[in-house]
Amino acid sequence: MTNRRQFITGAGAASVAAMITVKPAFAAETFPALPAKLDFAGLQRTLASLYDVDRSIVNFDAAYYGAMTKSVHATYLDKTGWVNRYNSTFLRSAVESAPRDPELDKSRDGVAAMIGAQPDEIALAGGGTEALYALIVNYGLLKAGDAVIYCDVDYDEMQYAMDYLEQSRGVDVVRFSLPEPHTRANILAAYEKILKDTPKAKLLLLTHVSNRNGLIPPVREIVAMVKARGVDVILDSAQAVGQMPFDVTDTGADFIGFSLHKWLAAPLGTGAIYIRKDRQKDILPWLGNRIHNADDIRSRIPTGTVDFAARLTIPAAIEVQNNIGIQRKFAHLRALREHWYGRAGDIKGIELMLPPEKDNYGAISAFRLPGMKTIEDTKRAQAQFLGKHKLLVVAKAGLASGPLLRVTPALFNTTQELDRLVTAIQTERNMFS
Repeated sequence: MTNRRQFITGAGAASVAAMITVKPAFAAETFPALPAKLDFAGLQRTLASLYDVDRSIVNFDAAYYGAMTKSVHATYLDKTGWVNRYNSTFLRSAVESAPRDPELDKSRDGVAAMIGAQPDEIALAGGGTEALYALIVNYGLLKAGDAVIYCDVDYDEMQYAMDYLEQSRGVDVVRFSLPEPHTRANILAAYEKILKDTPKAKLLLLTHVSNRNGLIPPVREIVAMVKARGVDVILDSAQAVGQMPFDVTDTGADFIGFSLHKWLAAPLGTGAIYIRKDRQKDILPWLGNRIHNADDIRSRIPTGTVDFAARLTIPAAIEVQNNIGIQRKFAHLRALREHWYGRAGDIKGIELMLPPEKDNYGAISAFRLPGMKTIEDTKRAQAQFLGKHKLLVVAKAGLASGPLLRVTPALFNTTQELDRLVTAIQTERNMFS
């Protein structure tokens, strides 16, 4: 494949089709297939070697943005060079051997296969937030007097989108908080109660993995409970796709929005929506969008000019995940979480989020220092961990029980870095006392 130097100098005579479809030769060398058997330490070293990231600050914020591996980054640079070289001739599908939409459909096909959907049930988006706004604000079955429901573990902007339905559709917005501890029994009871108490409910937002404390609720059971009452669910899987095994059929949800630049580690600005084929009419086209036909799922997403190179790189990110194996990936992320979580639990006064129930956590979790009561306290603690210890943990508000410090290890993090975090927690445990 033409490399970046050839792009810059204008050299190389590879055909357009070859340039856009053939993976760079160095990608296979940068990311070889992983051995079938690696112990935890060996897998940790192998995964860390896939990345070129700054380590002057230990980054525990993978829930925000998943850094690309070296091979995916190289592919993205190649795609960026290619799109820049062919510019509008590609965007207008004037390059006969590489028309725009069929090339983008390779990414849609890859995403569909990854989550067990059909390609015409997938539309690419500019991230999970855009995807979920598209589903929430364009949900077409609401009328004045209906009710919509969300809870405290849901993402801020998706809460705002649900709130917007009050002024735009005249619905009643019902907010509730999940009781702590977040046990499976408590969660199911809370959803059962809110549904019983909200007989006019039409739509419920459900978060697959909370960005606040990492809670993974019993999604399938909740979706079934909600749908049994004639209520639709919009599932926020921004933190689920790419972190854990995921299949749309297993969730039971008809409407799902998710990121691809978080746990799949595709380039920034990539995400998608899933709408089950026979439910697509219930999500209205984006602000009356008629670029695509009303029976085309792509009409549900903004159709402005996007980072096409980023979207063309999605298959490379899927390939890396497939080579790692999603089961192995999720198990490793959980092991990283358990490494620091178990040790921090031995520190006097530290409050850890989530009971250790089967399947209710993944990579994301959080803690509170003794006496840390307000979001101002929590931001001060975040600054202390960053400035003094060179550790990035994230202040998060929004839970009924109060603010917390979120910790999200990435595949490139090591147990040595997590041990530094535990030491820092021990050092700072009295900063508010």
